[in-house]
This record gives sequence, C-alpha cells and structure tokens, in this order.
Amino acid sequence: MNNLAAALAESARAHGDRIAVRQDDTALTYAQLDDEAARVAALLRERGVRPGDRVALVMPNVTLFPVAYYGILRAGGVVVPMNPLLKCREVAHALEDSGSRIVLTAPLFAAEVAKAAAETGVECLVTDVEFAALTRAADPMAEVVGRADGDTAVILYTSGTTGTPKGAELTHRNLSTNAVTTVETLIRIGPDDVLFGGLPLFHAFGQTCALNAAVVAGATLTLLPRFEPAAALRILHRDRVTVFLGVPTMYTALLNAGVPEDHDLSRLSLAVSGGASLPVEVLHGFEREFGVTVLEGYGLSETAPVAVFNPPDRPRKAGSIGVPIRGVAARLVADDGTDVGPGEVGEIAIRGENVMKGYRNRIEATAEAVRDGWFHTGDLARVDEDGYYFIVDRKKDLVIRGGYNVYPREIEEVLYEHPAVVEAAVVGVPHEVHGEEIAAVVALRDGAEATAEEIRHFVRERVAAYKYPRIVTFTDALPKGPTGKILKREIVVAQQEATEHTGGRDSDS
Repeated sequence: MNNLAAALAESARAHGDRIAVRQDDTALTYAQLDDEAARVAALLRERGVRPGDRVALVMPNVTLFPVAYYGILRAGGVVVPMNPLLKCREVAHALEDSGSRIVLTAPLFAAEVAKAAAETGVECLVTDVEFAALTRAADPMAEVVGRADGDTAVILYTSGTTGTPKGAELTHRNLSTNAVTTVETLIRIGPDDVLFGGLPLFHAFGQTCALNAAVVAGATLTLLPRFEPAAALRILHRDRVTVFLGVPTMYTALLNAGVPEDHDLSRLSLAVSGGASLPVEVLHGFEREFGVTVLEGYGLSETAPVAVFNPPDRPRKAGSIGVPIRGVAARLVADDGTDVGPGEVGEIAIRGENVMKGYRNRIEATAEAVRDGWFHTGDLARVDEDGYYFIVDRKKDLVIRGGYNVYPREIEEVLYEHPAVVEAAVVGVPHEVHGEEIAAVVALRDGAEATAEEIRHFVRERVAAYKYPRIVTFTDALPKGPTGKILKREIVVAQQEATEHTGGRDSDS
C-alpha cells in the first residue's frame, strides 16, 4: 500500500483514541479523523472521482482540511491545495491547469471559488451544513485505494517570480518518504508530541512537516488558521506544544512579543525554521527568550519540501541550513553546470526520493529545472569542510553593483543586528553609473527610532564599502506571502532624496 493516506489508517489502528488534530475547542481523535476522511472519500466516489482524478481543496487551517485532504487521497484522487485568499482568476487558472474534477471549499471563501468553478466547468462543493449531512449519510470507504510510488498525490502551485504559477507534481513516494524521514531523523517525534500548526497546510512545509509528520508519528497537531503572535503563544501554552514549526517572520514576531509571565512553555523542546533564511540574530534571540534549540532546514515545493536540515544528533551551526537529509544528495554548480570548488558560491542542485515528478503540462519548464535527475533550485550557497550548507541568496536576488557581486542576505543579517530593526529586506535598483544600487527597506520595532543615515552608517562599519545600502527606506511592515515569507518582488523603492527622520526616505550616491 503506497497511498499517502495509508499512514492515517495505520495511526487510527494504533492510536485511535488519541487526539490527531485540534483547533481551539474542536478536536478529532485518530479514529474520528479516519472515519470522517473515509466518508469524504465515499462521497467523492459517488460524485465520480476515480484514481488519478484531481480534486482541488481551498481551505484554511481548520480540522476539515485534514479530513478532506486524506479523504481525497483515500479515494485515489490527487489533492490540489490552494491558498484560500486567492481570487477567482487565480483559482480558475489552477483548476483549469490541473484538470480538477471537483473543488472543495470552506463557506467563507465560496464566492470566489464558486465563480472560478463555474467559469471552468468544475463541480464546487461547499463544506457547509448540507455537505456535513451528505458525509454523515455516506457509508465510509473501508479501503484505501492502492497507488503506485510514482503516482501523483498532490499538485502544488508555486508562485515563482514571473509568469503564471506552475503545478509541481509530488508523488506518494515523494511525500511519504519526506514525512517519515522528518519524523525518524529530523524532529524525532512520537505519539506524546504536540506540533504547532500555524504553517499553512496548503503549502509544502505545513503539509509535510506538520500534518503528514504528525499523522505518521501518531502525534497531535494543534491548528491556528491565521498566525498572530498572542494567539500562537496561547496555543503553545494551552496545548503544551512540544515542537514549534515556523518561518522566519513568525520567529521575529514571537521574539518581539516575548513570553507572558503566566505562560508555561516548559514542554517546548524543539523549534524548526524553514521557508526562508532565518537571520542569525533572530535565531539566537529566540533561543534565549524561549529556552529551546532552533534547527534550520531548507527545501522547496518541488522537493516535497525538506532537502537539507541541521540534524539533531550533530552540532547545530547557526546560519547553516544543515546537511542533505536521508535519501537526498546535494551539490553546488556553476552556471555551466560544473561543480564549484570548496568555499565557492554555487547554485544548489538536489537529487533524491523527494524530487518532484515535474511541472504539470510544462515539459520545457521541467526539463530546465530537472537536469539528469538534479533539480536546480535557483538558490546560491556555499558548503563548509563538514558538509554544512550556508544559503547565500536567491540567484535572482543577486545584486551586481559596479561589477561586484552583493548578496542581499549578507546585508540583511547586519541590518537585523541593529537594535531598532525588526524586519529588513535588501534589493537592487537600477542605477545609471553602477548598473544596480543597493537599497534597504526597513521596519522598526514599536517605539524605536532611527534615521536612514544611522542605518547606513551601521552597515557601512560592518561590510566592505561597495556593499552597504546607499538607499534606505522605512516601512511599517514588509509585504509577505501566505506562508509569511517576505516578498521581495512586491517591494518598490523610490529613488529620491527625502528628509532624514524615522519613517522617511533618504539616499546618497
């Protein structure tokens, strides 16, 4: 049995009475989750869903998400999860591109989804009272439909930086092995663990490391539909969370909020960061405040997602994403495809059981991304003598100023060391003389003050002269995607002189 949904059936047999998933006062045991997923599978079968058919899922982090997710898989279907905040046009693209037969959506998001479904001729099922009655009346599908290792289980639409989103086809083997490896060798959890479920489940990180990992281990996943620091801290305290999973912006927000005196986080034993590079200053600050080790990892939707991780049984290196995980190989390559020398910067290429089958309906894009079995990530890194990888930057984010390569991540690390800075992003902007100029967009801590010149001087003292940002812009908050990742492509920098004061813009040559 190679169906990813088999993990739920197995945990239901072994841990039937244990809580599988909760959201505030709503909780499902493993037996209940398995039963409800089996009823959704039966309903989908009645609606004509057959093995290999695509079923879209537009839902936030609520208990019905895992019910529908495993129900679709149990029926042999392919899950096409989407961000519930997408608009009609975006939903329609994914429905049409994936060839979805049915779309399941929560009532709150039904208007846009129903409109997209009508435009594309897809049946729309809203998970309302009527839907609940239909599933209750259905006879649970006893069996889990068998699927082959290489059959597609999930299609994740990656936003990318340009063009329309591409659907990364992840197989049952991709997702199953990544979840098992996460449980057995990375976060090492069991039935007594409670995982924080604030990562969006429609995204690869949340699906593999939170949902699927919890189910494989028979652990509890406690959900938070929308991340907010105070709510997250309440959940960590109330549900006695043992493993926190988050992206860097979540760590920054929690560190800024601090732990309330009446909150007991003594059961918290591990924190895991992914999705983007975690500033070292934030990592150390979080460890001091929360008294827990933070392990950073790396992956992409196309790698199911975990590819590289700081293993718990080896020394943790701050600032490093770790070493390739079990069943995965990594290398650094130059633009011509050859391996780079020790200590040099190259593009990370990944090969292993986690690499996607390809982009749906995108033969050329797949051939460009996966060459000779190696997935080329577009991320630049270096590797040390112990085999630990250190992300330098996105290949597309590299700034070339006056012929010198400047890696924004390096400058951002310095900015995060400034006591007034809570968030920062560095981008390149066109410049007549230098080709590109370095610009920093900064958000300050509540009550903190700093001028553009102070920020420039702070960085200038710590990096080579060609690297510091000549343009410094202040903002209340940086634009973020659905997973909390800072979206550099949405940052617009105004190149103009302005008064030097908090919240103003300033630049020099």
